[in-house]
Amino acid sequence: EREREREREERGAAAKENNCFKGEGEANENMMRRATATCSCSGETKQVPRGLASFRRSRASPLALRRQQEREGLLRARGRNVVLCKAEQGEDLNAAAPSMPEDVVASESTAALGGTPVKRTSMLVVGATGTLGRQVVRQALDDGYEVRCLVRARERPADFLRDWGAIVVNGDLTNPQSLPPALVGVHTVIDCATGRPEESVTDVDWKGKVALIQTCQAMKIQKYVFFSIFNCDKHPNVPLMSIKHNTEKFLDQSGLDHTVIRLCGFMQAVISQYAVPILEEKSVYGTDDQTKIAYMDTTDVAKLTLASLKKENCSKVLTFAGPQAFTIQQVIGLCERYAGADAKVTKVPLWWLTATRIATSWFQWTIDVTDRMAFAEILSSNESFVAPMQDTYAELGVDPNQTVTLEMYLQDYYSMVLKKLKEVGAQSRQGDYYL
Repeated sequence: EREREREREERGAAAKENNCFKGEGEANENMMRRATATCSCSGETKQVPRGLASFRRSRASPLALRRQQEREGLLRARGRNVVLCKAEQGEDLNAAAPSMPEDVVASESTAALGGTPVKRTSMLVVGATGTLGRQVVRQALDDGYEVRCLVRARERPADFLRDWGAIVVNGDLTNPQSLPPALVGVHTVIDCATGRPEESVTDVDWKGKVALIQTCQAMKIQKYVFFSIFNCDKHPNVPLMSIKHNTEKFLDQSGLDHTVIRLCGFMQAVISQYAVPILEEKSVYGTDDQTKIAYMDTTDVAKLTLASLKKENCSKVLTFAGPQAFTIQQVIGLCERYAGADAKVTKVPLWWLTATRIATSWFQWTIDVTDRMAFAEILSSNESFVAPMQDTYAELGVDPNQTVTLEMYLQDYYSMVLKKLKEVGAQSRQGDYYL
């Protein structure tokens, strides 16, 4: 009987204690609701006071406590996974999250569409390993852009782009499914790509570019820069020039904010076609035509291109040309002067180029060769690939006196090569060098 009486007293005391806790809990709950309601009306983040949160946990049922512990354990596990991922990527775990620079303005149009705002300095360079593309990458990095490079998977990775500070992503214009991931978070696309000599001009320069432009439309890219050929609209019978002109029209109809840059010729092409063969005492091929080309250094092309991006109301179509135009005979003469050697020139009649093009057009496996030999039509027209640049320099705010001339380019090239040859003690059959 005494034990039953003791149990009744303990149950009564426990009931009083529970009623007390219940009343205190209800009061605290009401206070918490008033606090959160105040936070909600003020527009601030809802947050439960630490004291109230601790009280709720202490008075919760065992099942609720177990669920709360499971949720906290899951969050801790996720945090450990994030730390492990950062450690595997070599990131600094103690570094604070980078803040947006004040001078970098996010794209307002992208934010208005409901997408994630991107920085105006985020750029994707297509064809970044080419003669022009690598110069665009270097100039963009020097100007403070965050450069991403789209390159095809290759046996020799483009490590020099990473060494410069660019991000390299794999992609292929002939594989449209590889393009969207490379465009995530990109504001500007600079298209420097073109097909290799062994590739189909149609597959790369037409189908690939159409796929790239359509992907840029879907990804809401804010700026697109396309490199074309000077007077491409005047030569519809030349496949590459016709494709360039059709791409310009397709880009104009796409609705993208774009700039088309028409080029006349690169000085780098003179090195492989004439400067090196003359040093190696090999034959160079020339014609009797009077076609003149205003060659420009790709470094200057890159500088002018980046300058156009800084202008709000830049022209839709720009033409870049060198300070002076030269015929093939004049180019060979400059190489002979600075190399100190006579060139072995093999003259190729224009009628022979035309006949070879017609002969190769009969075979499917030589159709790409035929397309590239179509440039013989341009040579036979004695057309000059030169354009006035005064207005372009004024619009872009660039000093024309800083543009490299072909004479300066060849003189620097030969002086550097001949100096290296003397350092290694090269012997010469002609002049002071031998390769």
